[in-house]
Amino acid sequence: MAWIKTIPFSESETLRDAAQRQSALYPAEYATPVHPNADGEGSSIVASHSLIPDAMYHAFATFGVLMSPDLPLSRRHHEMIATMVSVTNRCHY
Repeated sequence: MAWIKTIPFSESETLRDAAQRQSALYPAEYATPVHPNADGEGSSIVASHSLIPDAMYHAFATFGVLMSPDLPLSRRHHEMIATMVSVTNRCHY
């Protein structure tokens, strides 16, 4: 497995701000990490973007915006689409 340098969220206010702003776009159920890392923070997928906080924000905020309850699809349909994209991309999460 490849190793990617990461920055702990506790060491960067810019990183924490980016993570909080993108997290605010997600449904409330997403607030608790399913697989927290040793620091109790989110998954290594998010941490792998920690070197460029602006890129991390935009990459993960996109999903949050796509899950908006203001869109014409129901939450159930949004989740179904997200699941199928993950299956198609052979993601294990």
